[in-house]
Amino acid sequence: MDDRRTEAPDMERKFSVWPDGEKAQGEALFEALWREDGNAQRRPVHTNGIGVRGHFIASPVARSYCVAEHFGGDRIEVTGRFSNGSGADRLHDGWTDVRGLAIRFHLTGGTEARSTDLLAMTLPAFFAPEPRSAWDFINAAHQEPYDREGAWDKVKDYLQMMLPRRNPYPGETTNADKGGFEYANKNLFAQLPTFGAATIGAPASYARAAYHAVHTFVVTGSDDVDRYVRFTWQPVSGVQPAHDNDPPRDAFLQDELRERLAGDGKAEFSLMMQLGDIGDDFDDCSRPWPPHRVRIMMGTLTITDVAEDQEADSEKLSFNPWLLTPGIAPSGDPILKARRDAYRASSENRHATPCPFAKD
Repeated sequence: MDDRRTEAPDMERKFSVWPDGEKAQGEALFEALWREDGNAQRRPVHTNGIGVRGHFIASPVARSYCVAEHFGGDRIEVTGRFSNGSGADRLHDGWTDVRGLAIRFHLTGGTEARSTDLLAMTLPAFFAPEPRSAWDFINAAHQEPYDREGAWDKVKDYLQMMLPRRNPYPGETTNADKGGFEYANKNLFAQLPTFGAATIGAPASYARAAYHAVHTFVVTGSDDVDRYVRFTWQPVSGVQPAHDNDPPRDAFLQDELRERLAGDGKAEFSLMMQLGDIGDDFDDCSRPWPPHRVRIMMGTLTITDVAEDQEADSEKLSFNPWLLTPGIAPSGDPILKARRDAYRASSENRHATPCPFAKD
C-alpha cells in the first residue's frame, strides 16, 4: 500500500526547537522547507525538474589538479536534472527563481557505489553558514500574502535607498520575500543570496545559465598536493536571461530544452574549478570567493537527450552532494555536511531510489 502523503506535512510541532544530533538536524532542515502549495510525494525544493542524459570529457590539464576518475580524460556518461528552486508543486518558469543543475557522473562499473554527484544552483552563495542559521532563515522566509505596492510606497522605498517591491506575477498571491528580507536585514551573511534570489529573474533556457556548487571541496592532484576548490558550470552558449518585457510564462523551460536537444542538438557546459587562496573562507558557503581567483577549465559537459524515463531518472533519482569519489573530499563546511542527511530524509520521504547513505 502506498502511504505517501499528498499534502505538505505539518512539521512545526515535531521540530518546534532546534534538535540535537546531526541526523535530526538534517531532518529538521528538510522538514522546514515544506510549503503549503508543495507536494510531499516530491522534493520540498527544486520540486519541478527535468531529467537529462549526456557525457563529460575532462580537459587535458584536469588530472594534474584532481586524480578523481572522471577527470582522467575518458568519456564519462552522466545523468542530470535541471530544476526550478521553488517548492511549489505548480510550474512557474517565468517567475524570478533560483535554478538548479544536478549531475551524476557514472564511473567504472556503472553502479551507484561507483558514481559521484555535483549539485549546483544559479546563486554563487548559500543563505547561511551553518545548519542552525539555515533553519532560522527557512522558518523566517515563509510564504506570506503578497500584494501590489502602491506608487507612493515605491517612492518612499527609493527615498530610503531601498528596492521597491516588485509587482506580483499573474496568479501570485504569496511569496517569502518579506520574511527573507527581514532576516537578511539582521544577518549580514544572508543578504547577498536573499537579494540575489529575489532579483535573479528567469533564464531564457536551462542551457543559458551558470550554476555554482557553492561548497568548498578538497581535491588531490597528480602531484599529491591537496587544494581547496569550488566548482561552477558555465554555459558554452553564454548566459542569457529571459526578456523582462515579455509576460511571464508558467511553463517553457522544459519545452525549450526538449526542442534544443531534438535531433542532434546539444547543450554544453564548461566545468570551471576556482582555486582557493589565502584569506578565502573554505568552510562558509555563504561567502563567495573573490572573482580574480585562478580558474581551471576541468572539462566539458554535453547534454544530448532528455531522459526517456522521467520517473526513474529524475523524480525518483536521489542526488546527494556528499556522494564523492577518491580524489575529491569534503571540506569542513557544516552546511555541506548537513545536506547529506537532509537529502537522505527527502529521498526516504518520497520513496525514491535509496540514497547512497540510507544504510549508514
